Parts: sequence; structure tokens; C-alpha cells
Amino acid sequence: MLSRKVILRSIVSLGLLFGVASSTAVAQMTHEMPASEKSSRTEFQPIEQPLAIKGAVTVGGLALIGLELWWFLLSKPKSQTAQANNGIQEVSITVDGGYEPSRVVVNANQPVRLNFLRRDSSSCLAEIKLPDFHIAQDLPLNKVTAIEFTPGNPGTYTFTCGMNMFRGVIEVQSAELSEERQMAVPMKKFDRQG
Repeated sequence: MLSRKVILRSIVSLGLLFGVASSTAVAQMTHEMPASEKSSRTEFQPIEQPLAIKGAVTVGGLALIGLELWWFLLSKPKSQTAQANNGIQEVSITVDGGYEPSRVVVNANQPVRLNFLRRDSSSCLAEIKLPDFHIAQDLPLNKVTAIEFTPGNPGTYTFTCGMNMFRGVIEVQSAELSEERQMAVPMKKFDRQG
């Protein structure tokens, strides 16, 4: 799947291409025109563009609108379930133009350690905030920063960058729900064999 940077660069390139293609209009000159030309000119003149350019701009605009709708409404964030390591649920999150994974699933009433590795040098992603857990932590560039907390109640909690532009979600499940899911997996395998 294409990364967000590649898609963003493609959108900018298409915008520049369409901007250059549609800028063939000739600007009006500010100097005095001969009297014979003044009478034939009106204040506004339509600028005729070839039909191919009009079609290309329309198709390009519709494609960009469709891409934005998919990007913000239909694309699903990557999710990862925390793995238990010495009694602590642990997940590694890469910070590079956003958070990957942007959705983390953990169990309630068990310690959680989120290991953030920041690779993006933008100042927006230099800080991570977990407002529901009263945590704000600086993320040094190219270093792993561990943030530990224990979620008490099941629910959905957000974490954001320092400017609240990039977001991620921590989904806290009750221990009973996660045990039911683990028990359901072997049952499905058994049903397929038998």
C-alpha cells in the first residue's frame, strides 16, 4: 500500500501540473489601445480553453475529491493488540507522519507500556499527549520513549501530538472480553476440522 508521503507528493504534483496547464490565459495589457480596438473590446472577455483541458481539470478534481474522501473517511487505521511481556502489555509505535499503528488494543487493569520511536523531525510530533491518563511526554528524534500507565476502565482513549493534529486510539477491553476472544479462536479451528 502506498505511504501517505507518496500520496501527498502525487497530489501536489497533479495540482502543479493542472495549474500550469490552465494558466494559458493572456493577461490584459495596461497601456493605451488604439481607438479602433477600444470600441470593439468590452470590459470582460471570455477566455476559451480547449475541451481536453477542461475535461482533464474536471477529472483531476473529481479524482482528488475521491482520494480525500477515501483517505479521511474510508481508510481503516492499522490496529495492534498488545503483547504481554513480564506482566506488562507492550506495543511499539512508530511516529513518522502519524502513528503506526494508530489503534492499540489492551486489557483493563493491567500495566501498559507504549514504546514510541519518533522518526519524523516535524515539531508537531515532538510531543505525545494522553489526556485521559494525564500524560504529556517529549519524544526525542530517533530514540525509543517508553510511556507506562494502567488503564482502569474499558473504553476508547485517544493520544495526540503536541498540536492535536495527529491522533491515535487506545482501546481498553475488559479482561473477560479478551478471554472470550482467545477461547473463540480455538473453537473456530476445531469447527473447521470437525
